Amino acid sequence: MQSLNPFPNRYRPLQTNLTDSPPLIIDTEANPQDILEAALQRIRASSELLRTLHCQCFEQGDVEDIPHITHALYLLTQDGCDLLKVAQQRMLNWKAPA
Repeated sequence: MQSLNPFPNRYRPLQTNLTDSPPLIIDTEANPQDILEAALQRIRASSELLRTLHCQCFEQGDVEDIPHITHALYLLTQDGCDLLKVAQQRMLNWKAPA
């Protein structure tokens, strides 16, 4: 039997959701500029965190920090990519006002 999608096509869950009913979704009908800005915000935060790590000395770092940092980078980057994909699809289907 085919399962029903709990969201209409308008709402797309983020890939980083780990639950059966995804609490974080993208409104695919939102303003594409707003979707793009949300994507850029996450990718920028990920990039800045990577830049900080690149400049750090890990002599006094804790090995337990590595999974925390990589998890934060994964969430930021994946959410940003999901948002970029929606923004791209919206912009490719965009039609100029008459």
